[in-house]
Amino acid sequence: MELRHLRYFAAVAEHLSFTAAAQSLGVSQPPLSQQIRDLEVEIGVNLFERSSRRVVLTAAGEDFLGNARAVLAQVADAVDRARTIGTGTAGILNIGMTSSVLAGPAGCLIRAFEQRFRAVDVRIHEMAPADQIAALKANRTDLSFLRSPPEDPDLVAHLAWPERLCVAVPREHTLAAGRSVAIDVFRSEPLISLGLESSRFAADIYQACIARGFTPSISQQVREASSLINLVAAGFGLAIIPEFVGRPRHPDVVVLPIKPPFLSADVYALHHQRRNPVIDNFLGLIREEAPGLIARFQRR
Repeated sequence: MELRHLRYFAAVAEHLSFTAAAQSLGVSQPPLSQQIRDLEVEIGVNLFERSSRRVVLTAAGEDFLGNARAVLAQVADAVDRARTIGTGTAGILNIGMTSSVLAGPAGCLIRAFEQRFRAVDVRIHEMAPADQIAALKANRTDLSFLRSPPEDPDLVAHLAWPERLCVAVPREHTLAAGRSVAIDVFRSEPLISLGLESSRFAADIYQACIARGFTPSISQQVREASSLINLVAAGFGLAIIPEFVGRPRHPDVVVLPIKPPFLSADVYALHHQRRNPVIDNFLGLIREEAPGLIARFQRR
């Protein structure tokens, strides 16, 4: 038994006419009649009572019709599901990111994606950068947002949005009255940093300071970017932070741009070479929506 047998049977049952059914299917009547006879032989019972004047379903045909329609509906659903998943308009998208990235436009982008592609189930996984890389390579996640993507032949990085580096300063500090801060202030000011061993971003900042001829004095190392702001407010020192980590503003902290510019805090979307088709749609949405979202965040 093949699907065409069920389709032909359902058409005859709907029209109660071999001629009308053949027309609706776009086939000639003799092959249609033969397919129905083959189906009845395989099942072992008559599905129709035929006469020169009419065609009606037998009791067995009535019962078989419900099941046949259910099978055809399931097949149609399976085809639609496969097509939508194959084109990236349905499925599951697992995204890894840090809390500092969530402080920026990532959440708004994900929400906009969910509204546009309602059949995609987006799942956010907050994790450290090293864990994000491991999850990508093990196919536990599909996409990650990182500030310092690794050079890995299995992974592909796309610039998601640009982000500046800034310095978080206690409101009572003399630097808070300025319009910007030079990175050389850390020749004398204590630095609050993310963990140098756990954050490549923090390690890049530390090494860049050394390249400028000084080694910053780190007063505290923390795991979460939000902790940097809290420790600055408590007076432990200054912190170098991505621009959007300082929003919304802490009442006891002033965030100032670094001038001249010092490194960057650009965010990259990272995925495996064998990517989930949903990713292409997400990257397309980033290209469309990120510029406007960046402008909105910068005005806050």
